[in-house]
Amino acid sequence: MKALVYNGPCDVQVKEMPDATIEKPTDVLVRITTTNICGSDLHMYEGRTEMETGRILGHENMGEVIAVGKAVDRVKVGDMVCLPFNIGCGFCENCERGLSGFCLTCNPGSAGAAYGFAGMGPYSGGQAELLRVPYGDYNCLVLPEDAREKENDYVMLSDIFPTGYHATELAQMKAGDSVVIYGAGPVGLMAATSAFVKGASRVFVVDAHKDRLALAEKIGAIAIDDTEGTGVEQIKELTGGQGADCGCECVGYQCCNMHGKEVPNLTMNNLVQAVKPTGGIGVVGVFLPQDPGAQDELAKEGKLAFDFGQFWFKGQRIGTGQANVKAYNRRLAKLIQAGRATPSMIVSHELPLAQAPEAYEKFDKRAEGWTKVILKPGK
Repeated sequence: MKALVYNGPCDVQVKEMPDATIEKPTDVLVRITTTNICGSDLHMYEGRTEMETGRILGHENMGEVIAVGKAVDRVKVGDMVCLPFNIGCGFCENCERGLSGFCLTCNPGSAGAAYGFAGMGPYSGGQAELLRVPYGDYNCLVLPEDAREKENDYVMLSDIFPTGYHATELAQMKAGDSVVIYGAGPVGLMAATSAFVKGASRVFVVDAHKDRLALAEKIGAIAIDDTEGTGVEQIKELTGGQGADCGCECVGYQCCNMHGKEVPNLTMNNLVQAVKPTGGIGVVGVFLPQDPGAQDELAKEGKLAFDFGQFWFKGQRIGTGQANVKAYNRRLAKLIQAGRATPSMIVSHELPLAQAPEAYEKFDKRAEGWTKVILKPGK
């Protein structure tokens, strides 16, 4: 099969690799029809993680079931399925509690497993023609009959739509709340979409990329251009000096200031300022335990200079961590089916798998207009 392989920092290549196969009776084999490039993939692409060379990337995957193991009961050959990026067993303590992102079985010695991701188990990614899905009955979301027609919408259920929704849940957002979202990338835009679905009164999206802010405005959000570093002041002015009711961090540890310099604590401390006293903050942007490539000495050890005094004094709350996709994906699929959500609106490029190396380079440079890239292995 053809697959996108990580050779080293900023070096990925489409190669012929051994076909994925059924390895255990609980496995499902999927022919990938759509797979996305995620902002999290860029951490590995840039060499900022301990990703091993020779591995296949890709954790946002969708496709058609072409084979099932003997122990698979629910999923059938021919089903169109979307695959949560986190791999769960379905029977460990965390999976039983709905915390599939922190499965205790699939990555022994750690909590959480994923396709094609550093430190999250040995599983191959789906930027390939075929993908083995462990515990297929649990991990496959079987899609409605309009799956092929709305494929570019449903594939977003693998990660960014549930992750954006999760950000609003971590922030404890309620109907009528105002929400400030740092980051107008795919996850931030999905957080904005989710906030409106949940009844937000106003949604502020802060970024310095004008093309992405334009997409936020299309959703109905208030775009806050932070090019001059005045985002916090703009939000306070728009909220009578109080700040938003809650906030979402959708950027992560590689956030940059207005000069393009990495400042890992920037968005977190800005949220403390931009959210009102007693407000909640949900953090879904990726922060790692170690980042040897960081210029900031604290960040190398996975630490931040956090304004805890201000955070404590304001009585704010914070929730963090990757989304437990299975807790949300079935409900969010119904929104897509009913036409209430169209996450494909963020897609800027639809390319064949062969063009993945070029796409990674453009997306990594945050080239203008490159918002969300989806790859089609069969084309």
